This record gives sequence, C-alpha cells and structure tokens, in this order.
Amino acid sequence: MPNSGSTSDLNFEELPAERMAVSTVGAGSAGEHLRVAGGDAPPSPDHGHGTQPKIDMHHHFCAPEWREWAAHHGLIDPARLPRWAHLGAEDAIRFMDRAGIGTAVLKPMLPARYRSSAQLREAINITLRSMMNVAQAHPARFSFYVPLFLDDLEASSWAVRRGLGQLGAVGVNVTANYGGVYLGDPAYDHIFGELNDFGAVVDTHPHHLPGGRPGEMTVPGIPNFMCDFLLDTTRAAVNMISRRTLDRFPDISVILPHAGGFLPYIAPRLQALGRFCDPPVDPAAVSHHLRRFYYDTAGPMAPAATLLAHVPADRILFGTDWPAAPADTVMDLALPALEADPAFTPEQLRGIYRDNALRLIPQLATV
Repeated sequence: MPNSGSTSDLNFEELPAERMAVSTVGAGSAGEHLRVAGGDAPPSPDHGHGTQPKIDMHHHFCAPEWREWAAHHGLIDPARLPRWAHLGAEDAIRFMDRAGIGTAVLKPMLPARYRSSAQLREAINITLRSMMNVAQAHPARFSFYVPLFLDDLEASSWAVRRGLGQLGAVGVNVTANYGGVYLGDPAYDHIFGELNDFGAVVDTHPHHLPGGRPGEMTVPGIPNFMCDFLLDTTRAAVNMISRRTLDRFPDISVILPHAGGFLPYIAPRLQALGRFCDPPVDPAAVSHHLRRFYYDTAGPMAPAATLLAHVPADRILFGTDWPAAPADTVMDLALPALEADPAFTPEQLRGIYRDNALRLIPQLATV
C-alpha cells in the first residue's frame, strides 16, 4: 500500500542515524536527565514558567509497543529511529514538570510503510492502546489524538470510530499532505464529513514536500524541518481556504502547527492574488478562515505581531514540539521568547498556556 502518512509518518527509517540525531532531554550536555521533583502530580501553579500549569498541545509520542511490533514485522530498524523517538512517559513527565506543563496531548508517531490496510489498523490499535495506558498510568498528565492515514480512507474511518467513538481520544492527527494530495482536497470529503459529525478537533502536522526522495534534504545542508515543513503547512492551509473546508465542515476545529507556517505572512498576498487560484480564492474567505483556524506556538515561533494582525489571541494554543524539539530549545529559547513577546498581554498568555485549550477541548479539564 502507499507509504502511510499521518503526523507521524516522517520516514525516519530512511535516514542515517547520524542525520536523525536529536538531543535527548537535558538541561546541559546531551543525555543529562532533568533533575526535578514532582512524580505524577501536575506542577503547582508557581512551578516552572508562568503562573499556572500549561497544556501542551504539540507533544510527540512514539509508542514503545509500536516500536517492538514494527521491528518484529520488519517495518523499521529501531536503531535508525531518532534518539528522541525512544523517550518514554517518565522522560516526558520530567520535561513537563520543568516546563510547568500540567497536561500534554500526545501526537502519535508511527512512521513506516505498511503492507496492507489490516497491518495499518493493527499499528494504529497498538498505538492507541499504548497512549491509553500512559494516560491511565499518569492521571491528569496525558490525553491523546487518533492517528489518521488519509491515503487509506477505510482505515481512517475505522480509526475515527475507534479512537473518538470508543477510546476517549480528544481529536485526530493528520499530515498536511499524503502523496502530494493536500488537506482540503475533495478526496478527503467523506472522512471530513465523519469528523464533522463528531465535532472533531483536527490537529495537523507538516511532512516532507511532495516529489522528493523520502528522508533526503530538499536543499543540501538545510534540514527539511527548517523551511519545507512550514511550507507544507502553508500549502495545506491555503488549499483548505481555497476549498472552503471550514465552511463545508463547520463543526470541525483545525489546528495549524508552528504558528501556521508562512500563512500569516502571505495572507495579504493571498487576498490580492487568490483570484489566480483554481478555484479562485475570495479575499473575504482568507480573513474568515484565518480567524477560524487554531495555531500552536511550537517553534520557536516568530514574534507574534504578524499573527495577531489576522488572528484573535484566543485561537493560539501552547505547544512545545517536544521531544522532536530538544528540551534546551524549549526551555532556553522558545519559552523565554514567548513570555517576552511584546505583542502578548499577560491575560493573552494565560489563555495561550491553558484557557484556550480548555475552551477548545473541555475534556482536558477532567482528563
């Protein structure tokens, strides 16, 4: 079957281990564990950054049970996964306590080329069970998304019913494109109709741009996550605007990662030149959709003034991108920059850290 995508399909097995290496959790040298207290209890209001426990809406998770199963079936070489893909719940809690994060919503990672739809369903089921076990073992600390692979619509429909209808997932996780077919394409209308029936939160994540060899840098020496991932998100958002996705499926809520990629910066360009798209983009639809998308802060993100010129602050959600983003990146760069951003008021930051997520997903208050 096609290489199945979801947020988690980053084709890590295609990369040499030295090109996939990401710093393990640590405040100093690589591999140093975080020295914090806390156990499983959410951090107290004065713990870490900010004044209240944050909700991390962009928190990656690679299930150990999935790694074992996928290795057994010859789908991956665990040694070629990035080091951060081997971090577990205890590592996550140490990081969360240090960053003042009370609850993290897990974005599942299960990157492989599956041989059949049945095998894909098994991979999804193993991952869902693993995330449920993590959430049950650490009350109040974790919730999770359902991984969807939109290049297999039947498996995706099953996963929606399984994860949202039966297992208590708080949303679904999809990638910006599958084999070059971007979110918003009519090919996905049926599954988006099902998600609309659930009133689902649809969390998105970029992937490599179509047309390149999986795992290879588009520009030698520049990792794809530096530029290509942001463009991938932007393409998906523009396609959803062009196809009026949020108008046709009004009960879904779409989260764009990394502050929407380049979308806030090209919004005036899209309004002025969208008539050359097919179908043409109505300038009013651009501002309408920009205000209806949600955006996470995983980054570090650029200063927020441009984003806030188009988007109300209550559509912005806190996200770390941990562990794909190393702990020192989050703690030393992303968090200080977010807190010092002059575009945000203290009240807006409180919303970004927690309240906006609770309005979007009230279940997080009782997870």
